[in-house]
Amino acid sequence: MISVGIDSGSATTKAVLVIDGQMITRNIRPTGFDFLSAAKSVCEDVLSNAGIDKKDVNGIYATGYGRNSIKFADRAVSEITAHTMGVYYLYPAVNGIIDIGGQDSKIISVNSGRVTDFLMNDKCAAGTGKFLEYTAKALEVPIEELGNLALASKEPASITSMCTVFAESEVISLRARGFKKEDIAAGLIESIARRVAVMVRQVGLKQNVAFVGGVAKNAGIKAFLEKELGISLYVPPEPQITGALGAALYGVSKS
Repeated sequence: MISVGIDSGSATTKAVLVIDGQMITRNIRPTGFDFLSAAKSVCEDVLSNAGIDKKDVNGIYATGYGRNSIKFADRAVSEITAHTMGVYYLYPAVNGIIDIGGQDSKIISVNSGRVTDFLMNDKCAAGTGKFLEYTAKALEVPIEELGNLALASKEPASITSMCTVFAESEVISLRARGFKKEDIAAGLIESIARRVAVMVRQVGLKQNVAFVGGVAKNAGIKAFLEKELGISLYVPPEPQITGALGAALYGVSKS
């Protein structure tokens, strides 16, 4: 059984190849303007990496923000289902998932690999990768360095706004008042951690929680979230591929 899962995200598109229930290879590309082209490219990448012809694939399953644009997929899979199956494959003991991507945040309660409850923030970019992107730009810091910069702070600044537009203005104001970059970065990340922690508590997650999505690569977010929640989080070596992995595994489960 050869299955390909594609997670069409707002910032990146991921593909995972699964053969007989085992993850074989994966790939990540920027989504850009065209969801369909990015999906085709990343699908071709994983098949080429494994030396497999597309005609030998039993099914292609799409999930994520742009899943309905992937016309060559055999089926679209909900993000909640896909991330749950992908994380459960990696961490069977997990009871909950925090997924923060480019445009939204999802908190999922899990019991033996099945979704029992979930909460989504998909109405604004607050606390997402896009929020970090804009605030990093206002700080004139590469987004990849924002987390470690925040961890260097001894006195995080107080950030009152979680609106992406207003937070950017607040960062500029704090810089003008002489606040250190690391303190502003820490304040931003601390505000995100608090916001996400509120959602986590609403869903009732207390232990064995995985942190996935592109924002999980930010060491500062992970550290501040763990401090806020009082737990250690499971973070996969590549936290962006759990949706694509789960979509591929969904196909295996339906075969």
